[in-house]
Amino acid sequence: MSNDFILYLMGGAAGFLVIIIVLYFFLAKKMQKSEYKKIQKLQQGTKASSFSTEVLFQKLYLTYVKIPFIKRYILKVRRRLEIINIDDEYKTRKDAAKILTKTLAIVVPVIIITIVITKSNFLVMFILLMFELFMVDTLIDGSVDKKDDKLLKEQIDFFSEIRHAYHEFNMVEEAIYQVSQDDEMEVSSQGEKIYEILISDDPEMELEKYYDVAPNTFLKEFAGVSYLTKEFGDRKVDGASLYLKNVNNITQEMQLEILKRDKLNYVFQSLSFIAIAPVLLLEPLKSWAISNFSFVESWYAGKPGTIVQILILILTFVSYILVRKLKDNGSVTMNTRNTENPWQQRVYKKMKKIIDLFIPKEGSKEYRKIQNLLKDAASHLKMEWLYVNRIVLCITTCIVSLIIFTYLHKIAVDYIYTEPTTDYNLLRTECLQVMRKKQWN
Repeated sequence: MSNDFILYLMGGAAGFLVIIIVLYFFLAKKMQKSEYKKIQKLQQGTKASSFSTEVLFQKLYLTYVKIPFIKRYILKVRRRLEIINIDDEYKTRKDAAKILTKTLAIVVPVIIITIVITKSNFLVMFILLMFELFMVDTLIDGSVDKKDDKLLKEQIDFFSEIRHAYHEFNMVEEAIYQVSQDDEMEVSSQGEKIYEILISDDPEMELEKYYDVAPNTFLKEFAGVSYLTKEFGDRKVDGASLYLKNVNNITQEMQLEILKRDKLNYVFQSLSFIAIAPVLLLEPLKSWAISNFSFVESWYAGKPGTIVQILILILTFVSYILVRKLKDNGSVTMNTRNTENPWQQRVYKKMKKIIDLFIPKEGSKEYRKIQNLLKDAASHLKMEWLYVNRIVLCITTCIVSLIIFTYLHKIAVDYIYTEPTTDYNLLRTECLQVMRKKQWN
């Protein structure tokens, strides 16, 4: 390991320590403001004498929401956790801050190491930092998926207790209420919500609302079956309760879903990070090759080497996206996109005349074809939004291509003017000297 690398590493560690100290004083100053004072007043008389992680994560949540870049991620996690932790604001904030803190603890050191290793190649550094942004999404989605899997496994025991309670009370709502009193299981909050639906003045309307926010299809089915049984009563089929038979069928479907998810998690375990490995090894491999073979240095400095590196980066990016798509376990996630007034609608309003020139005329064959494809894909996009996406993608591709071609041209010109005469010895001079000494000896 070279002295320069050690110096850079020590400098990065010192800079990271300075950032932590600055953040500490910044948070200490913020905690004196009214919002934190209100929390402290609420904690008086209930605050534990020892250190409390519960309060820490609540404070971290308030801090994350105020940071512009991190705010996007904390709200994204929050929207998904709101479905699992239904009507529990305190737990939603705590879980969101906990997941994001763990993610930052992994990603921040990786970013520092990336900057230190790729300081001489700004193109590779930029693309690696972009990959690490995708890593943040992967870690966040993985953490939320674990909570979703845990909820699904708890539903097995929850439905088993429902069957026993139904035998005892012979009333659907009383059985659900009795089992939902167990606060140790996260699924209990879902049971309480279903109980409130069944005893409400308009259970059918409340049930429709619950269908929109239920964490998975199995709870939707259970809520629907419970509502029908409460409204129209239970009946015997082959000497057994129809309600209990339906609950057993839902339980069997959940067991198959759990097996499928476990198999997917096992097959694709750590595969997302393995897909990024070729990009992380680009610079170390380049340094090793240049230090041992002289002709490789001129190849890396020229246009062919740069093109090959860019192609490797693109292939790695495509592989990473495909792995994430294949690993999708089918868990229900809330659509966090704004479908009423998205950015496409705002762009279309400002550039309506230009975009309308590209959209096929309404009633034409091409218009009907695209409309049918959107319906078959169950897409939320309108025709205008689709063409806004296409135009933006086209413009972005052209700009990126021009930047890459300009960069490659600059490399070719610099190589011609500044590079010395190429040495075609396959081995370095030092290696040749060692070989000659051995021959003389």
